[in-house]
Amino acid sequence: MKLIVDCQYFAPVILWRISTDLKHIVFDPYDRYQKMSFRNRTVVPGSNGPILLSVPLVDGREQRRPMKEVRIANDAAWQSQHFKTLKSCYNRSPWFQFFEHELAELYEKNFEWLLDWNLACWQWAASKIDGDFTMELTTGYQENYDPAEWLDLRNKVLPQTINQTFPDPVKYSQVFEDRLGFIPNCSVLDLIFCEGKNARRLLSKD
Repeated sequence: MKLIVDCQYFAPVILWRISTDLKHIVFDPYDRYQKMSFRNRTVVPGSNGPILLSVPLVDGREQRRPMKEVRIANDAAWQSQHFKTLKSCYNRSPWFQFFEHELAELYEKNFEWLLDWNLACWQWAASKIDGDFTMELTTGYQENYDPAEWLDLRNKVLPQTINQTFPDPVKYSQVFEDRLGFIPNCSVLDLIFCEGKNARRLLSKD
């Protein structure tokens, strides 16, 4: 079975577990952009609670164009701001120092299109957890897929409902868990920086 999903910014851990199980993920760049989605946002636990990192977009979030046509508003210094936030959140984590330089390089690259940035994020994270699944893009929009062959999660992994849609999250130790408790369904970066080489085992765990 293949997974088809919208391409997200350092997607939530649960989506990586599903990808690891199915081993074949297909992104739909022809699906229309949806506001209030993980397409341009990711969530990490901060010292006072969850922090939402949002990529600014040309024409804002109200657009309804295909994902492949969504431009990043690079007049805002969002990349440096996001990286500084990540460094602040994860300086105390066991694995951040091992990946800091490579992550900084990623955030220093220029991206015009949101799709290209998100794909780069998926590839970066996959290389850190030794993901053995394949990733590809659709060549056109298709509304319905055969459920016997496809798991269609387009527009179903959403910030507002993710904890209800996926009530059984991947569990691991988080930096601020002692004061905040476990915060489920955060960005895959949280798993990588907290668990490092153990991330793959946790994603594959039954």
